[in-house]
Amino acid sequence: MKLPLIAAAIALLSITGAANAEEHIIQMLNKGEKGSMVFQPDFVRAAPGDTIKFVPTDKTHNAEIINGMLPDGAEPFKGKPSEEITVTLTKEGVYGVKCAPHYGMGMVALIVVGKPVNLEAAEAVKQIGKAKTVFAGLFTEATKN
Repeated sequence: MKLPLIAAAIALLSITGAANAEEHIIQMLNKGEKGSMVFQPDFVRAAPGDTIKFVPTDKTHNAEIINGMLPDGAEPFKGKPSEEITVTLTKEGVYGVKCAPHYGMGMVALIVVGKPVNLEAAEAVKQIGKAKTVFAGLFTEATKN
């Protein structure tokens, strides 16, 4: 008799967890609040299980993980230019994202899921062009509570 109750409780908890997951929308823009060639917002604080939807509001943009800026065990992702991509992030840590065609112009974003367990490793990744400056500000944001 106890086994069906335990199974029901587990099922209820898993449904409740999925219902609490949030969807965060990040636009990929030619011009936004912080200038040209930007993700908006470029910083997102999420919980494990949340989804991130990258929307190509303007064409020719994509969203993909930057090598070395991904928590251990997390799945990398790479969207196609001008196409929407939705990812569910389950591993805690820092996710560095770039638009490949506009990376040197500073089109990057930082997503912190739960605790930023890989922050030091992500900060150690060498950046190019304006991405260095943008990430400096984003890493400052990531260390705030």
